[in-house]
Amino acid sequence: MIVSVRESKARLSELLAKALEGEEVVITVRGEPTARLVPVNASAGKPDLRKWATDRRRILADQPIPGTDSSRAILDELREDRF
Repeated sequence: MIVSVRESKARLSELLAKALEGEEVVITVRGEPTARLVPVNASAGKPDLRKWATDRRRILADQPIPGTDSSRAILDELREDRF
């Protein structure tokens, strides 16, 4: 099914229902195909947000906190330049 963007705004609920039934809906802007409305792959499942949060915490924990070591590094550089 091909619909214009204006028509898709007016019939969004109907178009979503058609996509859930497996029909591909192509949305056009000024007659040019711009987007496809297709159902989300059900076999992919929902994202594991707990795993994502655990991974994110691990990544953030491995990164240095900005500003915690910068003063010491600046002072060390200044001291090295004096000698």
